[in-house]
Amino acid sequence: MEIAHRRVATVHFTLSDTAGAQIATTRGHDPLVYMHGSGSIIRGLEEALEGRSAGDTFTVEIPPEAGFGPRHDGLVQRLPRSVFTGSAVPAVGEKLRAQTEKGPLDVTVTALDADSITVDGNNPLAGRTLRAEVEVVGVRVATPQEIQFGL
Repeated sequence: MEIAHRRVATVHFTLSDTAGAQIATTRGHDPLVYMHGSGSIIRGLEEALEGRSAGDTFTVEIPPEAGFGPRHDGLVQRLPRSVFTGSAVPAVGEKLRAQTEKGPLDVTVTALDADSITVDGNNPLAGRTLRAEVEVVGVRVATPQEIQFGL
């Protein structure tokens, strides 16, 4: 059976950057199980999986546009410390939730100085070309419940 819309695929993958640094893997863990066509995985990987069958192995390079999108400089902001109302100063690398005109946005603290805190609302993988090594473990038809409610 081939991976197609509304079929459930089970895959192992290792995601790396173009320099070969590993970002994530399912190897040594449970495989990824997803419903094809649901948008639950990045577009470039989903497109590469279309039509594949159990036992297929392949490597695909995923450009930013088909992965986590381009970086947006406007999502990096230097804010005065006075906007942070908590008693503790956030640390570099800490994740915070910011309230924007468009709703909540998860940001990462990237720099601190005496007067300001710099935050970045980009996904850490935005703007990066990714490489995925993939093994299709299984493919099956989704149940009516999975189709109605998702996995």
